[in-house]
Amino acid sequence: MQSKQIAAPASPKVDSRVAALRRIAVLPALNEEDSIAGVIAEIRAADPGFEVIVVDDGSKDRTAQVAAAAGAHVVSLPYNLGIGGAVQTGLQYARDHHFDLAVQVDADAQHDPAEIERLLEPIVDGRADLVVGSRFLEQCEYRASFARLLGIKLFAAFVSLIVRQRLTDTTSGFRAVNRRGIVLFASDYPHDYPEVEANVLVFKHRLRLTEVPVRMRTRTSGASSITVRMSVYYMIKVTLALFVGLFRRSPTPLEEK
Repeated sequence: MQSKQIAAPASPKVDSRVAALRRIAVLPALNEEDSIAGVIAEIRAADPGFEVIVVDDGSKDRTAQVAAAAGAHVVSLPYNLGIGGAVQTGLQYARDHHFDLAVQVDADAQHDPAEIERLLEPIVDGRADLVVGSRFLEQCEYRASFARLLGIKLFAAFVSLIVRQRLTDTTSGFRAVNRRGIVLFASDYPHDYPEVEANVLVFKHRLRLTEVPVRMRTRTSGASSITVRMSVYYMIKVTLALFVGLFRRSPTPLEEK
């Protein structure tokens, strides 16, 4: 099956404040050869100034080759580390190569790169260090099983209590960070299903977190790693990890010392 190619507009409009910053899109990818080229093209269409790094998390298909042919920088992990390990690898690259902004985008095309500008606005305005794209801030068109939606709502309520602000979508992987966030997550980032724990990590390090409304597409290729069985494991594991994380001492990122 050929990847869907999306033509870039002739002259995309990029906020001058964003254009002045070095920015990178981090795409963790596992067996996404059918969608990865289209996602890269959409990011470039939205903002040609983005460098794109695809972290191939032990794929068994041609994800790495397709991403490289589409012009992305590709890092191939020797075996599957999970979403957290893949994202942290990309953010370590962003830290070591002195990027100012990093955006995490799923490689399965569920996130719309045209909405990256919405994620970056609170950061360039100086209002946030981490911005999360929420499916639930505006009229919700997101469709999922009752159990999955219940889990999302429960985690949002629990994390809201911990960080002392209302959050609606703590499991969203569509997010952006500034330099402070890049350095923090490059040094310390949860593995497996990390988004929920990452929100608490930001709070512990006194970084500012906000949400903006985004829409999520329906997956058209690949397969979700979250089955019913994995959902139960996910809820138990993350709940325990949140409790442990509240009391463990986190390492201080190098640039904060």
